[in-house]
Amino acid sequence: MNNNKDNIWLNGIMGVITGDALGCPVQFMSRSEIKERGPVTEMEGYGTYNMPVGTWTDDGSMTLALLASLNEKGVVDLEDIMNRFAKWLVDGEYTPFGESFDIGGGTMAAITRYLRDHDVRSCGGTTDHDNGNGSLMRIMPVCLYAYDHKMSNKDAVRMIHEVAGLTHNHIRGQIACGLYYFCVKSILDGDGKLIERLHDGFNNGFRFYENDISIRTELAYYGRLRDMNELAAIQEDGIKSGGYVVESIEAAIWSFATTESFKECLLKAVNLGDDTDSVAAIAGGLAGLYYGYDSIPDEWLEVIQRREWIEEMCLFGQLKEDYEERSKQ
Repeated sequence: MNNNKDNIWLNGIMGVITGDALGCPVQFMSRSEIKERGPVTEMEGYGTYNMPVGTWTDDGSMTLALLASLNEKGVVDLEDIMNRFAKWLVDGEYTPFGESFDIGGGTMAAITRYLRDHDVRSCGGTTDHDNGNGSLMRIMPVCLYAYDHKMSNKDAVRMIHEVAGLTHNHIRGQIACGLYYFCVKSILDGDGKLIERLHDGFNNGFRFYENDISIRTELAYYGRLRDMNELAAIQEDGIKSGGYVVESIEAAIWSFATTESFKECLLKAVNLGDDTDSVAAIAGGLAGLYYGYDSIPDEWLEVIQRREWIEEMCLFGQLKEDYEERSKQ
């Protein structure tokens, strides 16, 4: 377990990237197909997208685009973030090999609308069908920013909803990102066992959202996250792992709560099948914060594409926060 908060950017971001890369080769394979061919036990290459070992997908690219914006702007700038998402989609920036791939339908539609209208308030989809996991999978940098800046829960959630809403602007998906933030806070601030920290995080998140009566119907979709012991007791066949945001956060948290190491958590997430890269990226971000960067297997880190560049961005973000903190003293 990691108790050092000094490297939270490296811990969280590399957790996301590693989970994404681990799940990339078997993305969209069903659980039974993975079991039939043999479970994932290590970093693999090629597979679904015929990409080299250690390749991360849209989850990692959008996370890094967000991180780059925070690093360079120092604030959450919605237009800058969308411009970077557009550069990723069109020009292949923030990708392993200069070309974007694995682009979700909701994300594609949102960026296309932004390029047409240049309006950050109306580009994200707002229907029931816009509740994929495309905002949750890349929200970690904003969660860390809110945590580092000691923002109030109200301000943090408002900001997280705005950033999530750039591509997925339905309250259900925004709630998932908000609950994820409360888990980040509880993991970093808590001192109990993992399942206790997750339980506290979700309790705090539900308590916050329940103040808004108008969204209680939407909040009910996340009912299985109210009790971590009950969630952990669910058998594998009771966990879905598709791209629907409710399924994705449940599968990620279940994988995290029922394992005892970073490696075990991510392997469990990937071997659930279906949206393997996103579920593992979501779980990996939290597992990275809890277990720490040093818990990521060396043999996995060694093959991550553009690893040094990614880690430099994480370090820059941390150094920037350290500098601002020292300047106040």
